[in-house]
Order: sequence, then C-alpha cells, then structure tokens
Amino acid sequence: MTHDPLSAYDLVHDEIAQRRETGYDVDGAAQLLAAADPDDGDALSTLYREVCSAPRTAGWAYHEPDTLREIIDVLPAASMAGPTHDLSESALADHVRGGWLGRIAGCNLGKPVEDGDHWTAGHLKDYLVRAGAYPLRDYIPVLDPMPAEFVMRENWPRTTRGNVQGSDRDDDIDFSILALHLLERHGSGLAPHHVASAWLRLLPFLQVFTAERAAYRNLIHGVPLADVARTRNPYREWIGAQIRADAFGWVNPGNPRAAAILAYQDASLSHVGNGIYGEMWAAALVATAFTAEGPRDALLTSLSHIPPDTRLAEALRDVLRLHSDGNTWEQALGHIQERYGHYGWVHTVNNAAAVAAGLLWGDGDYTDTVGLTVQAGWDTDSNGATAGSVAGVLLGAEALPDHFIAPLEDRTRSALFGFDHARISELAARTTRLAANGLRPEA
Repeated sequence: MTHDPLSAYDLVHDEIAQRRETGYDVDGAAQLLAAADPDDGDALSTLYREVCSAPRTAGWAYHEPDTLREIIDVLPAASMAGPTHDLSESALADHVRGGWLGRIAGCNLGKPVEDGDHWTAGHLKDYLVRAGAYPLRDYIPVLDPMPAEFVMRENWPRTTRGNVQGSDRDDDIDFSILALHLLERHGSGLAPHHVASAWLRLLPFLQVFTAERAAYRNLIHGVPLADVARTRNPYREWIGAQIRADAFGWVNPGNPRAAAILAYQDASLSHVGNGIYGEMWAAALVATAFTAEGPRDALLTSLSHIPPDTRLAEALRDVLRLHSDGNTWEQALGHIQERYGHYGWVHTVNNAAAVAAGLLWGDGDYTDTVGLTVQAGWDTDSNGATAGSVAGVLLGAEALPDHFIAPLEDRTRSALFGFDHARISELAARTTRLAANGLRPEA
C-alpha cells in the first residue's frame, strides 16, 4: 500500500480502515474490495461512495467533536493569558533552542527506519542487537554487509551513525519551519485559510503525504475550506497534524491552552477527530514542558487540553497507568502493541502512545527518551521528533548530549521554497522572540 489519495484503490482501502476504526460497519465493503479490479476506477469510485455512507454500529463509546467550540466545551477551564513561565530571557532561549535541536536530532534518529510495516519493533530490535546498538542510544549504525532481511530508507547515507553532517530534509522539520513563518506573519490571528495559502505557495505537492496530500489536492480542486479535511481523505485521523504542533508550544511557554487552540487552527485544515486532538495534545505538551517538573507532570497536564472521552485520551491515560503501576518499558510496549496495534503505522493514537511511553520511561534523559521512542517502531522519525522536542524543552539545549547535537552542524535542509539550508540557531532565535514578546494578531 502506498496510502496515496491519488490512487482510487488506496482511497477505498484506507477509507474502509478509517471507518472501521471509528465504529462503522464496512465488512461488506471490504469483501467487495477484495474482489475488485484495482484498475477499475469507476467501480472503485462507486464503492468509495458506499463506504462513506456505511452506518455506524451500535455501542460506539466515544465522544469525538470536531469544531473548536465543541472541543472547548468539554475541556476544563484554563487561562488564556500570556505565558506563565518565570524563565529569564537567556533560560527561555536555551529551552526553545533545546526544543528545536531535540526535535531535529530525534527526527534524524528515526528516519532510516521509518517504515512501520517493515521496521516493526521486533525487527528493529533484531537489527540493533546484531549491530551491537541495543538499546538504541545513538544514531543507528549501518551493518556492512547489510543482511538481506533489513532494508533501510533511501536517506540512510545521510542519517545513520557517522554519516550525519547537518540535518537531512524531512516533513517533520518542514512543518516546524512553516509554522514559525505563519506565526511571524499572523500571530494569534492564525486561521486555516492562512495555512492553506502557505501550503500552496511554499510546499511542493509531492513533499507532503497522506492527509496533507489529500487536503492539498482538495484545495487545488476548489473544495470549500470547511470540507477539505473530510473530502476524499481517509487519512484525516493520521499523524500528519501531530507532527506540525511543536512551534505552537514553543511560542506559548507555560500556556498549553493557547498552544492547543493555535494548533487547532492548523490541524483542522486537514484533519478531524483524533487527528486534530493529536496536534492539540502535542502543542500543549510542548508548552507545558517549559514549566513542568518532568515528563510525567507534562503528560498529565497535557491531557487537560484534549477532549476526555476520545480514543487518544484513553490511550494516553492507559500509558500513564502502565507507568504508575510499575511496568517495564518492554511490558508497556507489549500492551500498547496489543491494544492499539490495529491502527495503521502512521495513525495518531498508537504513535502518541509510543511517544508518551518514551517520555515516561526515558525519565528526563534525552538519549533514553528518543532511543526508547524510536525502538517502539511505527512512525519512527515523527515520534523521535516529538519526544525529542519535549525532552529538549525540559532539559534546555545546553544539557543535550553532544553525540546527537554536534553532527547537526547547526543547519537543516528543507523542501519549503526559500527556507532551505536554515540555521537551527536562527530558527530558535526567531521562535524565542515570539515566545518572549507575545504573539500579535494579524494587522
């Protein structure tokens, strides 16, 4: 499966999975797809419409609203005042830079094994053991010769141990740079139409994937903005929005509700339900990390900024319980795989659980945090980036391990038009100015 919204077969296949995960009866459609000709576009289009009209089965136990007002209505009250941290200007700058560096290093760590169908947690462990690199505590080494049963992604000559010379390009980094640009232009007035316009002007179509590609296509075809996320987009609860969250947390230190609301403006262009909550949660988590006592405190606080009766909130509470009950990380991962492994490897819910586990059992140590997070498999680069960002904010740049940070050489590639070869320190300085001075609404 390529999970490409331009493929009629992928569209039907992935919509069936999305509907099944959200409580709809699509078993009949799945049987029809199994017998369908993958090249018969007309028949597949008809089947897609049937999938979209399938009834929801009785007993659906979750309440998963989509609009911001509906979401806010089910959350506990929270301050929308300015930043509530008491960091000095230099300390704020250190923690913001820690977030950028932690995110970019964690992303590069996971990039060569970003294929959850191939690089399962078990397969990855097998490789790392053979390479003498388990548990994972540095960039992934390359075996020479490479055993035939292991296939790294095409970026491995730039992202593996000894080969990192500046950060490789990745959408997990592109979207952080883009969010900073949007915040500088629109501040607290950021809205979905600003995000849409920036995508069309700055992002190459083939450098975005799944939900973002579906939304991009819808924008080009003139689909009304309010319908973009739900139109021919079976990836609307996948992880694509969650990877776009961090900058909204970085510019709202100590103010997770403001971070979550800004993240909603970004996420709602392309996602619904748990896809939106994933970005709101990650933004709130990053914002909270500036003032939290540690990762568990940050995770507990972040739950106050997503709807409580949702699959994402349930999974995060589950991981917190596993940790408080004294389970090992291996035991927790086994439980997460058993309970949430039915989701595709780039879904929001299972990957958020993996990030939460990495943060909890990493216990404030950057190397342990990103190593455990990537070892869990699934969307390794995205998860390494999010966990690395939170750990980086908690610790500050000066406390991050040199073996992860020095190879980045303070620079990153980007597919965004006009933003390639950015200096990480300059991105962090621009972010710090927003965090220190407050966001201004668009003039």
